[in-house]
Amino acid sequence: MDTLSTPVSAVAPPPAYAGFWKRFAAYLIDSIVIGIVAMIVILPFFIVMGFGIVMTAMNEDEEQIIPAVISAVIGYLMIGLLAAAGQWLYFALMESSKHQGTLGKMALGIKVTDLAGNRLSFGRATGRYFAKIISGMTLGVGYLLAAFTEKKQALHDMIAGCLIVNR
Repeated sequence: MDTLSTPVSAVAPPPAYAGFWKRFAAYLIDSIVIGIVAMIVILPFFIVMGFGIVMTAMNEDEEQIIPAVISAVIGYLMIGLLAAAGQWLYFALMESSKHQGTLGKMALGIKVTDLAGNRLSFGRATGRYFAKIISGMTLGVGYLLAAFTEKKQALHDMIAGCLIVNR
């Protein structure tokens, strides 16, 4: 039998993993996008609540100052919770969408997949988002792992079973 006519099984090459700096640049783009949206949506609320405290203080109605401050603090906490929920939804919805990445990742030609190369479910994307807290708790070392691991995974990627690959 001729060795040249023997069929060779095709083996898919491993995906091209996105490196640390590409991922970092995508995060910077996402931070700018989130910052702009936050300023447009949240800043007016902060101004209005702050203005209410100032006006109450100028009226010199001491009985109303404490309730106005408490109301503003509760309002600030509510806005903070809404901002945190908005950021979570941005990352989880975008990374589990057909685009498989945030605006920053799309701009840099990278996407998020599970270990088999499939699109993430919303649950897995949510887990990856909240696992970033652990990456941050390590003084950022969890993020830096992406520069040194074989598959360019950060700690939160390992926890969630995810890869960041070039498109």
